[in-house]
Amino acid sequence: MTDVIEELQEITNGIYVLTVRDGEVRHGMSSSWVTQVSGEPPLVMAAIDRAHASHAMVERAGAFGLNVVGRGAKALEDWFYSPASRGADNLGPFRYQETARGVPLLLDAVVAFECVVDSAFPAGDHTLFVAAVTSVRRGAADRPLTSLDLEYAYLGTGRIIKRAR
Repeated sequence: MTDVIEELQEITNGIYVLTVRDGEVRHGMSSSWVTQVSGEPPLVMAAIDRAHASHAMVERAGAFGLNVVGRGAKALEDWFYSPASRGADNLGPFRYQETARGVPLLLDAVVAFECVVDSAFPAGDHTLFVAAVTSVRRGAADRPLTSLDLEYAYLGTGRIIKRAR
């Protein structure tokens, strides 16, 4: 029998950096468990591990940025996936612009969305944050990065595997 968790790597996901401002702290995390859930109104869903620092920040702020990472800006994914990004105020190496609500949007993203949390649902070790897209910032023309472009797959808390190429 095949390991169910390991086979989840075959589900293709976009690669995003979820950004949040919590008071004076500006934080970002690599995120791939994201999807659009409604067209009218425009709603997206981001799954955040309850053990990740971003989880509490999004709960307190009630809003976050969803930054689509392009192939030419893979350095965003490399940084926010790395141990070097584990600090609370970790947006320093990158250019960003804050929305009127204070949500940081990365200037190197293909497109960045300001999202205001509408509802939250516990789901295993993650919370599904459903959020209304309230503004958008278009960046560089590029093809969005997907999970198939990476040499690894995130499969949940403590589960990261190297892809067989």
